[in-house]
Amino acid sequence: MIEQRHLTDILNAAGQPAWKRVALRQIEERLTPPSDFPCVFSQSAYSRQKIRFSFVPDLSDASINAARQDLEAYVALSREWDGTVGNAEPLLMLFCPQTVRAASVDGYHAIGWRVLQAWHDADSHAWPADVSTDPHSPFWSMCFAGMQLFVNMSNPAHTSRRSRVLGDGLVFVINPRERFDIVAGDNVQGRRVRANIRARIERYDGLAHCPQLGSYEAGEIEWWQYGLLDENRERQDRCPFAVRPEQVAAIPAGSADSRHFAAVDALPPQRAAGESA
Repeated sequence: MIEQRHLTDILNAAGQPAWKRVALRQIEERLTPPSDFPCVFSQSAYSRQKIRFSFVPDLSDASINAARQDLEAYVALSREWDGTVGNAEPLLMLFCPQTVRAASVDGYHAIGWRVLQAWHDADSHAWPADVSTDPHSPFWSMCFAGMQLFVNMSNPAHTSRRSRVLGDGLVFVINPRERFDIVAGDNVQGRRVRANIRARIERYDGLAHCPQLGSYEAGEIEWWQYGLLDENRERQDRCPFAVRPEQVAAIPAGSADSRHFAAVDALPPQRAAGESA
C-alpha cells in the first residue's frame, strides 16, 4: 500500500510498469480541477494527498494475496481514524487493464466478487456478530479483519454510468462503511449531502441516478451498490458472495443482533434514499 505523497517517486523508479503510471494519470484527470467528477469527497481527499493506493498486476494467487495484505494494512490504519472527515483516507486498488479485463459490466463485477470472496476465505477474523451474513438482507456489508467495508467496483465497461469509470481498468474504491454514516447518514444533513452528490451524478452521467442507491441505516441492500448496472432497472440477481460458516461469530438467542440473521425469503422492495456514489 502506497501513500499518495510517495506515488510519483515510486512510479518513476526504474522497472515500474507503464500501466501503473497510466492508471494514476487517469485517476488524476477525474479527481482534479477542472473535472466535474461527482464524488466531492474523493476530489477533496486527492487534493489533500489523503488517498492510499494499491496496484494489482493480475489475478494470480500471489497478486490477490498481496492485495489482501494491503487491505489488512488499510484496515489497521483505518482503526486509528480520528473521526474527522478531512482526515479520512480511502483506498484505491487499481487492477492492470491488460491482465484483468472483461467484456461487460457484469463480467467486471464477477471478477470483483471473486476477489472479495478470496479475501474473505483467507480472513482469519470472525465475521462481526452485528452484521448479517446474507447479502440480500438488511444490515449486510462486506467485512474483512472485523471491519465493515464499502467497495465501489468501478470499471471501463460502463458506457452510460460514467461516474463508475475511473480509467481503463477495474478499480476498487474502498472505505470503512461507518464513514458513510458520519458524512452522509440517514439524517437531515446526511440526506442533504446525498441529494447533492446524486444531483452531481445525474449531471455527470446524463441519466437518472441508479435506483439501487440506498442507505445502510435504513436497511437497504448494500451489495447492489458495490457494482451498479449501466442502465436503470430493477434487480433480482443473487449475490455470489458467501460467508464461510466457521467464520460466523456466535450470536446469543434473542439478542438484538439476532434480528439481522432471520431467514429472508424474498428480496425487500427497492428504495432510493441514496448512500454512496
